[in-house]
Amino acid sequence: EVMAGVQAFRTVKINVNYEQDKKDIKLFLEAFQSRSTVSPDEFMDIDVESDDPNSYKYKRQLQAIANREQDALIIELDDIAAWEDKAEGGLLHRIQENTRRYIKMFYDVIDKKENRLMPTPEREINFDDDVIDVIMQHRRDRDSRRSQADRTSFPPSLTRRYTMYFKPLSSDKPYSIRGVNGSCVGHLVTIQGIITRVCDVKPFLMVAGFSCEMCGEEVFEEVTKKTYLPRVECPSESCKTNNTEQVPIGHIPRTMTILLHGPLTRTVSPGDVVNVSGIFQATPHYGYKGGNTLLTDVYLEGQYVHQLKKQYDKMEKIPEIQEKVNKLAKDPDVYTKLSRSIAPEIYGHEDVKKALLLMLVGGVTKTMGDGMKIRGDLNICLMGDPGVAKSQLLKYICKVAPRGVYTTGRGSSGVGLTASVERDPVTNEMVLEGGALVLADNGICCIDEFDKMEDTDRTSIHEVMEQQTISISKAGITTTLNARTSILAAANPLYGRYNPKVSPSHNINLPAALLSRFDILFLILDRPDMDEDARLAHHVAYVHMHGKQPRTDTEVLDADTIRHYIAEARSKRPVIPEAIAGHMVDTYCDNRQEQKIAEARKKEFTYTSARTLLAVIRLSQALARIRLQNEVKSSDIDEALRLLMVSKETLNDPADRDSRSDRSPTSLIYDIIISIFRRSRTNGTLQYLDIKERVIAQAYTEDQLKECIKEYEEIGIWALNSEQTILSLLQYDQLEDDQND
Repeated sequence: EVMAGVQAFRTVKINVNYEQDKKDIKLFLEAFQSRSTVSPDEFMDIDVESDDPNSYKYKRQLQAIANREQDALIIELDDIAAWEDKAEGGLLHRIQENTRRYIKMFYDVIDKKENRLMPTPEREINFDDDVIDVIMQHRRDRDSRRSQADRTSFPPSLTRRYTMYFKPLSSDKPYSIRGVNGSCVGHLVTIQGIITRVCDVKPFLMVAGFSCEMCGEEVFEEVTKKTYLPRVECPSESCKTNNTEQVPIGHIPRTMTILLHGPLTRTVSPGDVVNVSGIFQATPHYGYKGGNTLLTDVYLEGQYVHQLKKQYDKMEKIPEIQEKVNKLAKDPDVYTKLSRSIAPEIYGHEDVKKALLLMLVGGVTKTMGDGMKIRGDLNICLMGDPGVAKSQLLKYICKVAPRGVYTTGRGSSGVGLTASVERDPVTNEMVLEGGALVLADNGICCIDEFDKMEDTDRTSIHEVMEQQTISISKAGITTTLNARTSILAAANPLYGRYNPKVSPSHNINLPAALLSRFDILFLILDRPDMDEDARLAHHVAYVHMHGKQPRTDTEVLDADTIRHYIAEARSKRPVIPEAIAGHMVDTYCDNRQEQKIAEARKKEFTYTSARTLLAVIRLSQALARIRLQNEVKSSDIDEALRLLMVSKETLNDPADRDSRSDRSPTSLIYDIIISIFRRSRTNGTLQYLDIKERVIAQAYTEDQLKECIKEYEEIGIWALNSEQTILSLLQYDQLEDDQND
């Protein structure tokens, strides 16, 4: 026979005077005005009754609650820290160590009938405020006609019209989810993470009401646990006297469940990055065969939610950052400054960074009268050799965007990108859980290793890239989810590295239906170049030695400033004037003819369709937004076309690009001016101011423009008049012949 020994837990006596704490809580709520160095002893000398109640912070909140103007009482621990003595072990320390008990103590102090802190309403309360107030008033009117013994006793939680929360200290640092352990049970802790799933708001039983079928007695019981048992016997004296028979009614997680109550519900959405302060609680495990184990489930009872990355339209305007934004808005070189501040530790890729900046800003989403939507979000694909910093660019964009989701092609399935149907462990209902594209709604979804995805999984994002919705028909659930996101994809060519011996389209190896949905497709090649390799090596060595990018002439802006400037830019809705619409149409027609010629020569590398025209519109609108203007200029159209041209040039055969060895600013500006001549209808003459506007818009200076004009004027290409207002092309007839050929 084996006898089991039972060892009792050691009793620990804690020297805490809860009655004194209640007195301190009452004094704090009555007398606190603002954070100051006034001690509790000095508060004792304040005549609370004679002073204006509106001058006291928490008395003012309680009056607003009584008037049904406020439904949450937020106690800031910074206020308690400023009010009490700074000695360790004070009221503040006890609240942080035993938060659940002190929430009940605050409720008891406020709702106590004797010397009640809750003031009377300053206006009449009716059913428009809360229907339960009318019901409670009917009960009071009925009880007023009864004897004291027969009156109904209402628990405080039933008559309470507010919810109390603790706001953590501003100096508290959030825990990682793995850092929350058993020593935190009952404490007020703050965790940081990304919201992965939000369930529907469900009714929560706080007070159970019972009505006796024999005597009609009403009994209200407060439910303080997750489980409760209905009453078996009626407690009324009538039933007890008559002896009436009563018939009874028959491991450490990487994710954490957070329960939000009252006004805190619906304050977060999937994809939000938040700090949540709450009470770390344990509850018995009620899973499959859980009753036979000693396991417990843990959860956080939320008290305060702080959004770390707010949406652009919800960002708070901080005076210091707003001053920087206003200063940037007046800078004519703001486009270059912002683009060079995108991942400054990564060397080069200036045009790629400009395209990524435009993706962050985005175009204007339009909704037609019949409900059809035209997306304004830009989709970009970076395809290139290994080691050209594609993944680093994706990581940086995820950091800058208020809502960014990073995933990889090999580790993502179609369901993981769109949505899955799962059974809710609490309600046992079938619910939808959003994937990466749903979590990135109103943000950016970065997909690395895009070429490693299965074809069936890759086709699941076709609808998202154009319609920006996800249609679901699974497990009896038929619905449409919003996925208003920009997609930034990174991929390698078919053979890992670009193979110049086969056609570009064979290297890219993506279907036409997918390629046409990308507004810009860059091919980034890693080609040996002595001078460029030396500059790259020096840059990388400097970053590793000093932990920052080398100094440059252009100021590098921090991510917070970029985010606030983009928020300001996205508030604009630029339109395209009719005067420059013809220029855009002519360019689109020229691109279609170039594609036709390329197909005849079997050297096509991309697909020009109506989506290409929409891409130009979106890029030009983003450029106008960066200037904080509500109208698109011709220079914006030219820069958008230039980015498309540059992206196509990178897709050309490397041997063709090597033949053009001179890519100095003078040669590039010459190409810009010649392209303007080709598209103009002015018989070989251009206004100098028009040339200057378009050249400066593409990040060149006026001195470089003057040097280019002077150099080619000396060899007889063009001539500038004496007033320096008109530039005439001397070989215009030859230019027309070349264009016709």
